Amino acid sequence: MLASTGDRRIREKIGQRIDALASEPDKQGKALAGELTGYRSVRAVGQRYRIIFEVKRQEAEVVVLGVGLRRQGDKSDIYALAKKLLRLGLIEGM
Repeated sequence: MLASTGDRRIREKIGQRIDALASEPDKQGKALAGELTGYRSVRAVGQRYRIIFEVKRQEAEVVVLGVGLRRQGDKSDIYALAKKLLRLGLIEGM
């Protein structure tokens, strides 16, 4: 998903925000509900993009589920895409 972002500067800013998750990821962003329970979301690049991630406490690991624009009601919305990936079993849910 990150590679599909056309602008190199946006990719770099998102990458920096993902790197920042290394420090206390469970205190960053907001906890998600519904099908995305167990995941968290942080904003990036002027609040336009969202990074959806999971904190695996046993392994001290942060797993990024998806990166994309928040477009509420649109099928390309990052939350809609994350839910679809979970439903299709293309990513491992919690």
